[in-house]
Amino acid sequence: MAFDLRDTLVVGISATALFDLSEEDQFFKKQISENPSQAVRRYREYMLERELESLSDGTGMPLMKGLVGLNRHAEADKTPLVEVVVMSRNSPETAVRVLHNVRNLGLEVSRFAFTGGESVVEYLEAFDVDLFLTTDKDDAQAVIDGGYCPAAILKDPPSEGNSPIENQVRIAFDGDAVLFDEQSELVYKRDGLQGFHKHEDQKKDEPMAEGPYASFLKKLSRLQERLPGGVEGCEVRVAIVTARNAPAEIRVVNTLRNWGIYVDEVFFLGGVKKDKVLSAFKPHIFFDDQELHLKDAAHVVPSALVPYESDSQLRAPMMTPSEGKA
Repeated sequence: MAFDLRDTLVVGISATALFDLSEEDQFFKKQISENPSQAVRRYREYMLERELESLSDGTGMPLMKGLVGLNRHAEADKTPLVEVVVMSRNSPETAVRVLHNVRNLGLEVSRFAFTGGESVVEYLEAFDVDLFLTTDKDDAQAVIDGGYCPAAILKDPPSEGNSPIENQVRIAFDGDAVLFDEQSELVYKRDGLQGFHKHEDQKKDEPMAEGPYASFLKKLSRLQERLPGGVEGCEVRVAIVTARNAPAEIRVVNTLRNWGIYVDEVFFLGGVKKDKVLSAFKPHIFFDDQELHLKDAAHVVPSALVPYESDSQLRAPMMTPSEGKA
């Protein structure tokens, strides 16, 4: 009987986001440039020779370990709390190394999609994916443009900083153009910081529209409700880390209230760099829409870029970074 996954958080993750496959990727690209007609065959031989070798963790591994660990709280007669689907352009044969590493780590993943060179994007709806994490910019853009689900491009694993909190899952989000729609950000882009503050203060009682990650936040809220302790004090902890500050902060709180969403922590930084707050919060992943903020954050915590839709007005040049992000 098929699972009813409406109350199950389903995360799709590419093999290159789960494991560090940068060496393998470089090998394939080299073969493509040197001898395209033989590239697939040589890559296949390369992978088969190494299929029992261990792989280093990718940026998404801490989050996946934390999420699947929550299933220890699932009731025997209920659907899982979390499902993880590993998705890869590898063929099933060349993906054996990934399968071995998943099993050797004891990672409770039972669903895989190996597409033999084809894009995995078209299969997201088939697996009921709520969030897709990848290192492939084109795949992430196709997901965002197609409206399949929230998607992000994972940065390299952090080079410094502390490990995420054990026995807990911590997720941090930027606000505008991530959880909330991009309209306020466009006001900032058009009218500057002073105009943005005036606009947001005037509309403090008017909830913002949903951004690309609102549906994921709501699914996290349902997950929290299924965990011991309910939304408050459970093992999933959510933070918003935004460069907003007074008088633009009240609208954030009122919007979350309107959505019926409880968030554990909110940081209004007023343009201060986010990396120190994130280092203290120790998230398993941080989502932001601007490279400016991820440049430092990605060094200390697992981080991911949320791409804009291809026709978004935010793709036009932004204002000077020193003026701060909304």
